[in-house]
Amino acid sequence: MGRITTSRLRAKLTLNGRRAALCAVIAAALASAGAVTVQAQEPPVPTVPAVTPIPVKVMVIANFEPGADTGDAPGEFQLWAEREHLDEVIPVHGALHPLRRNKDGLYGMVWGDPHSLVATPDVQLMALLLDPRFDFSHTYWLFTGISGADPQAASVGSVAWARWVVSGDALREFAENETPKGWPYGLFAIGAKAPGQLPTAADSFGGMTDIGSLGMAVPLNRNLAQWAYDLSKDVPLPDSPVLAAARARWKGYPAAQRPPFVMMGETLGALRYWHGAGRTQWARDWVKMWTQGQGRFVMTNMESQLMAGTMLAAAQAGLVDRRRVMVLRSASNASMPPPGQSPLDSVGDEGPGQVAAYEGNYRAGAVVVHRLLADWAKVRDTVPGTPHP
Repeated sequence: MGRITTSRLRAKLTLNGRRAALCAVIAAALASAGAVTVQAQEPPVPTVPAVTPIPVKVMVIANFEPGADTGDAPGEFQLWAEREHLDEVIPVHGALHPLRRNKDGLYGMVWGDPHSLVATPDVQLMALLLDPRFDFSHTYWLFTGISGADPQAASVGSVAWARWVVSGDALREFAENETPKGWPYGLFAIGAKAPGQLPTAADSFGGMTDIGSLGMAVPLNRNLAQWAYDLSKDVPLPDSPVLAAARARWKGYPAAQRPPFVMMGETLGALRYWHGAGRTQWARDWVKMWTQGQGRFVMTNMESQLMAGTMLAAAQAGLVDRRRVMVLRSASNASMPPPGQSPLDSVGDEGPGQVAAYEGNYRAGAVVVHRLLADWAKVRDTVPGTPHP
């Protein structure tokens, strides 16, 4: 064994001393902390600066606009933006399209296209509702858009004020070749045992135990809808020789052969774009069932149920007044083909009916919007309405 020199011994003692000192520091730190594990703390939640929100009088909501809001081929929003001079542009965080307004207190918005059918516009509506710059507690809402119409109820170019919005999304379904004998189709309500039946048991759907939670109809203010209809029922709607020629093919459907008109009738929203006589009969039955026989299926589209559901949640959160929500849909095409035509040849064929639907929707809706703005001192606190028949 070699000898430890005096210098090496001193170095070793010095290193041991440093280690001992470090251990003593660590032990002291642990002792002072007790048995609690030391963790990084999150910063405190900041307080959002308070603002004085703008009370919004009337809001018009559309669903799509190809191209720009003004100056090109119109969609559901362009006639509103141009004719109502919605010139001021207000970006909204969380929405893909800005809010617009005019000097009279009319606001309008169309949903930005996320370039995917998977993303739905109700998310952007909630972003608007949660914007702290605006107070929607007294706002009147007009949800507009084009639809397919039941030819038993309306002609292409006609418009309808809804008393209910019915959803056709959440349901149970069998393939048509697998439906039990005697069923008219394979679609039936969750919690029911067959088509034409309302739910009788929650059936453990999503852990629900209350059959009331399985409802698929959102009732609107029927008195307000009647009031809006009474104001707009005599508004002249656009017609054309092309539309008249198309109406002539609807032999046996007197409503489909009428020139465009204003009416009362329910809207059914479903994410699936369905078409044909079989599904049209399902829509009639579905709306009648969920409105307890009081409503009539007239318009079908892909957005109304999303908007109605969002407004229902917003009302429960105290953000909006449900009594002030209106839905106006216009017919760009029929929900089934005319006699003798294949559904494959008519599905998605909106043609000249689309332009007429844009125009008719604006004409009927503008009359109501203008009255609300003119009578704001009165309707701010008292919702207008005509007792429904």
